[in-house]
Amino acid sequence: MKKVLIATDKPFVKVAVDGIRKIVEGAGYQLALLEKYTQKSELLQAVSDANAIIIRSDIIDNEVIEAAKNLKIVVRAGAGYDNIDLEAATKNNVVAMNTPGQNANAVAELAFGMMVYMARNTFNGLSGTELRGKTIGIHAYGNVGKYVALIAKGFGMDVYAYDPFVADEVIKNDGIKPLKSVDELYSTCQYVSLHIPATKDTKGSINLDLLSKMPQGATLVNTARKEVIDEASLQRIFETRSDFRYVSDVAPDNAAILIEKFASKIYCTPKKTGAQTEEANINAGLAAARQIVDFFEKGDVKFKVNK
Repeated sequence: MKKVLIATDKPFVKVAVDGIRKIVEGAGYQLALLEKYTQKSELLQAVSDANAIIIRSDIIDNEVIEAAKNLKIVVRAGAGYDNIDLEAATKNNVVAMNTPGQNANAVAELAFGMMVYMARNTFNGLSGTELRGKTIGIHAYGNVGKYVALIAKGFGMDVYAYDPFVADEVIKNDGIKPLKSVDELYSTCQYVSLHIPATKDTKGSINLDLLSKMPQGATLVNTARKEVIDEASLQRIFETRSDFRYVSDVAPDNAAILIEKFASKIYCTPKKTGAQTEEANINAGLAAARQIVDFFEKGDVKFKVNK
């Protein structure tokens, strides 16, 4: 009997676990739970006989993969998968997958929650600004970017997008204005919503040159990864522009310094919460379970992210 392990230091909600169990046990597999663990040794022990693992933000590195001798597939319940060592997975013939789109609306709604919070001066009672009529740029028009654009249109914002991997016609068909370059996006838009992955090409790519191009009253919204921000540039833009604001779902490493100096201009959630809704929790968990069953029963590797 195949064994599927849910390894989550931040557990799924109960209804999600119940749904995963129904899918896994309905396929004739065994389900095991490791929740709220505090030591890596607990994870290493739990994976020792697992054929499949479902994780959230949990780290699946080379040591974990080497310890899981029977492992065939690991699924990250969410879009980002930089917490999985893809090279180690490939070396050990383990398929790594994500569940793209399942958390998209939750992340998009958080982006707008943070935008409103900052536009209204963190609700401090002073006069703020409105989003209606402002320009917003979607940096990467994927699953989350599309939801952000949809919500932005509802707010009455002027919506632009840049994504070199998405055809202009696709963006236009959604009623969004495509732009030709990242420079054009940042120089055009008062708000920029970041949705790029953290890769060797994107890490540190949001730098002083780009940030300096943003119009007066600029706000950068980051629900992607902290690594895509050049943190020295972020501090520099705060020092040179009193109108610049930054909201993020992941605090930069220099957050303490920035908050001390520019408290009214920066807001970061206490920990990554973009996907922390009951609906996203359920959607991603059930998708992960279905993908595991489809992998074993049909050889389906549609959402494979390693080579």
